[in-house]
Amino acid sequence: MDICGTSSFVPLMLDNFLETQRTISFPGCALQMYLTLALGSTECLLLAVMAYDRYVAICQPLRYPELMSGQTCMQMAALSWGTGFANSLLQSILVWHLPFCGHVINYFYEILAVLKLACGDISLNALALMVATAVLTLAPLLLICLSYLFILSAILRVPSAAGRCKAFSTCSAHRTVVVVFYGTISFMYFKPKAKDPNVDKTVALFYGVVTPSLNPIIYSLRNAEVKAAVLTLLRGGLLSRKASHCYCCPLPLSAGIG
Repeated sequence: MDICGTSSFVPLMLDNFLETQRTISFPGCALQMYLTLALGSTECLLLAVMAYDRYVAICQPLRYPELMSGQTCMQMAALSWGTGFANSLLQSILVWHLPFCGHVINYFYEILAVLKLACGDISLNALALMVATAVLTLAPLLLICLSYLFILSAILRVPSAAGRCKAFSTCSAHRTVVVVFYGTISFMYFKPKAKDPNVDKTVALFYGVVTPSLNPIIYSLRNAEVKAAVLTLLRGGLLSRKASHCYCCPLPLSAGIG
């Protein structure tokens, strides 16, 4: 998902760095806005599903195979993807029926930036966007917070410190991704409007590129096999550098005579 999200606008952004006339076609703009909104909504729902998975694993471990069977996981994932893309389709249809008075956007084409160009009545768009935000962004966040309250309560009842640490560490990757994802969203959409447009561009770049790029790293470093492979690679690189240094540096003359 993270690769899909960045791929929806990063190639065009990189191409614009090399072009003097930075333009995008109408279908390209519509597709970029649709994918950005669809993948963002889907990620909110998937994070809530993952929080429920962690809740079941820690609070009801004996029922985990029953509650989180392969079929159930597939159904929840399909529902998350379907809901996210259906919401984006509805929002896109409402947006592209509007008349527009401008055509310049400072960064990538997300729905709020496009709505600022409209010169018609956007009250219906604002209502639809508000409902979608409450259902697909705030409700998953509330479910995530509730899941972690139950998880914390269950962890505090574990008698041994080692058991509490192990149970808490199983959620560390998901917890980090939730904080980074919702933190950047909150900062991007609720911060005061900056006087310098470059500030908004930097925030948009961080939200659209840096955050999705961090997610695979965060999840991978929680995997024991990946961590072992990274440590082996780093150690191998250090050993090869030391070996090449010893090979390239000749022995002192006195050491050779002795």
